[in-house]
Amino acid sequence: MLLHTEGLRKRYERRGVSVDALSDVNLDIEERAFVSVTGPSGSGKTTLLLTLAGLLRPSGGTIRFRDQQLEGFSDAQWAAFRHEHLGFVMQNFSLVPYLTARENITLPLAIGGMPRAGQRERAFGLLDRVGLSDRADHLPRELSAGQQQRVAIARALANEPALVLADEPTGNLDPALARDVLSLLRALNEESGTAILMVTHSPEAAAAGTSRVHIEEGRVVEDPVEQPLDVLS
Repeated sequence: MLLHTEGLRKRYERRGVSVDALSDVNLDIEERAFVSVTGPSGSGKTTLLLTLAGLLRPSGGTIRFRDQQLEGFSDAQWAAFRHEHLGFVMQNFSLVPYLTARENITLPLAIGGMPRAGQRERAFGLLDRVGLSDRADHLPRELSAGQQQRVAIARALANEPALVLADEPTGNLDPALARDVLSLLRALNEESGTAILMVTHSPEAAAAGTSRVHIEEGRVVEDPVEQPLDVLS
């Protein structure tokens, strides 16, 4: 098992009122899985991702990653864990605007202390993998939305994470570009074995996963769908 949660809760206090963003979430993610997380706006999907990444502290429950118990980690331990094991793909791409595509990809490698020659080789390899080897020296504003998301995916893979957390990765893309990005995510999952946990409100995007979890009002309300409709075939 790659990731397991049991009784995971996240509670906010707002003006003296308790709001449960996550309530007793039990989740299992296998190695090499591609799991789509669906649910209406405000259901807790993004809160789940942020809690699993240690960017929000859980109010209760457990988070286990392989043989590590995570919920009691310090900030420094969480930061080290994210750098070693997690990649992130966001709806708004989150690229550094004054860095080129290659430099955006090498940024986490530089932070991790990889030698410059290794950074360059890794970045060019990833750009080739996402079909952008000819855009290495372009700034984000010189790339289309779909190309920017491909760079973001390449950056997410820079440190060879075991798990990529993707929050509405096609939310800012038109249908054709969304299909391209979903096809790329599926191919990377199948070829490299990197697990993906993808939050989406789109049924079409959700169908890219090999299993599905549905959340409403902070609770998992139905079992994963093992064989979703394949819209990418």
